[in-house]
Amino acid sequence: MKILSHRGYWKKTEEKNSLVAFERSFKLGFGTETDVRDYQGSLVISHDIPQGGEMSFNDFLELAASYSNLDNPLTIALNIKADGLANIIALALKKYQELDCFVFDMAVPDMRSYFSEDMQVFSRTSEVETPPVWMAKATGIWLDAFDADWFEPNDIVDILDANKRLCIVSPELHGRPHLPIWKKIKSLPRWTQ
Repeated sequence: MKILSHRGYWKKTEEKNSLVAFERSFKLGFGTETDVRDYQGSLVISHDIPQGGEMSFNDFLELAASYSNLDNPLTIALNIKADGLANIIALALKKYQELDCFVFDMAVPDMRSYFSEDMQVFSRTSEVETPPVWMAKATGIWLDAFDADWFEPNDIVDILDANKRLCIVSPELHGRPHLPIWKKIKSLPRWTQ
């Protein structure tokens, strides 16, 4: 099991997707989820529409790679916020084999281009997105629960038994307590042996 920080390990809201938040996360050995967009012909790290001054995607990858290695790669979840970026993202990632990167959350039609680039693509499932699209082609599943912990331990087992990687979004991201779902996950036979 790996823990990923959400937009880095930030302590103040304005630190999300910032150098300080990423450094804090990587120094602790955590991978991270972050957001990728295009801005004036370049890729940047930004959840919202870029205004200028955002960290470049290449600088982000360089930073992550400096904390990673092939024996214990940092996991980087790239939340794709714009269409048409598959080729340029694939080219950038080829330089950083010491990172364990996957992409997710792009528009469903755009997802096809990521499969064509032979990238690790996670499909999303939640209480409003079932079943996940292109489950057979996806490397893994991004398991989310916006309003309630809708999934059961057997749903997790089914995903793992389908030989898919799994990323479970912790409920505190959506303002709910995390301990109930963490206890469910820890009760799975895979973690009690």
